[in-house]
Amino acid sequence: MRNPILILNAGSSSLKFSVFETEEDGSLGAGVHGQVEGIGVAPKLHIRGPNGERLVDSTVSGRGHEGAIAAIGEWFRAHVGRDASFDGVGHRVVHGGMTYSKPVLIDDAVIRELETFIPLAPLHQPHNLAAIRAVRERAPTIRQVACFDTAFHAGQANVARDYALPRSLTEKGIRRYGFHGISYEYIQSAVADVIPDCANGKLVVAHLGNGASMCAIDKGMSVASTMGFTAVDGLPMGTRTGVLDPGVVLYLLQHEGMDAKAIERLLYQQSGLLGVSGISSDMRALLASTASGAKEAVDLFVYRIGRELGSLAAALQGLDALIFTAGIGENAAEIRARVCNDARWLGIELDETANARNGPRISKPGSKVSAWVIPTDENLMIARHTRHLLNG
Repeated sequence: MRNPILILNAGSSSLKFSVFETEEDGSLGAGVHGQVEGIGVAPKLHIRGPNGERLVDSTVSGRGHEGAIAAIGEWFRAHVGRDASFDGVGHRVVHGGMTYSKPVLIDDAVIRELETFIPLAPLHQPHNLAAIRAVRERAPTIRQVACFDTAFHAGQANVARDYALPRSLTEKGIRRYGFHGISYEYIQSAVADVIPDCANGKLVVAHLGNGASMCAIDKGMSVASTMGFTAVDGLPMGTRTGVLDPGVVLYLLQHEGMDAKAIERLLYQQSGLLGVSGISSDMRALLASTASGAKEAVDLFVYRIGRELGSLAAALQGLDALIFTAGIGENAAEIRARVCNDARWLGIELDETANARNGPRISKPGSKVSAWVIPTDENLMIARHTRHLLNG
């Protein structure tokens, strides 16, 4: 392979990865991808080829993220050559705080800085750092790059980022950051090819998956997003509440006897589609169900998307296109149809046939505001940044 790059997306119990090869013209070609799941319990390695063909389903002997990375590296060397090595490793890091507005090469100082952001993303940042440390332990000379979910939103105006809190707290970093920025950056890069007339237009991108958010983009820049200080804000998600009156948290503390840990579990793991439906956090299961709870969860999800769409269109002072992406956005035609039909007032006219085949364009030719489906590729975006910094 030519200058292969390993891309890692670390969670608490899984480590997703992709390998990209650098072509002769400098472009990146997708290679194998997969994940180690069950980290900390009974880890298993799953690897698929570029076209999705199954290559490996095996047990991992090591524990933790270090064991997962060791298993990936051993498989790579066994199939590419014992002396083979990655040219670099790119990581998705959820939080870059107020410090990082673009990807960076990782060194000791960067790691120390990223550790200070753990309180801002307690369910994500520690695992991102665990993967970085595991690579350093196994291969200390390989260069690593951190790409931040918050970076794409770093240029937003203060009026879009600030809460109405005392300035002393704002200066300590209590402000809106926004997330899913790597996905939004990729979609913006794809717009020039898919919707060239809107390359510098006013866009709302709906990243709808187990984690869900929306972003207003004007002339390629993030103007506003639904997520704020944490990734629990905004739309209801698979298990996360979305926007919530902070008075509810005070009530739970004062009258329900819940402590901070119990409230954290409630907000992040027990709410959202799962909490409302009482059935599942998976939109596919909810759409297939006839239970009243499932209908209520779907209705709430669609309603909140419509509310946020209106808010983001107002922030843009106009709208040229609505773009759906991520698991639900790319595959749930019923959700897209309901969102678009509710947004007829904005000038969106749904093409039901195009929507049923997942687009890419799902609005009628004469629609004042067009609607689209564009698959996201966060790993490719991370690989591009990683290749650029390694070359630099």
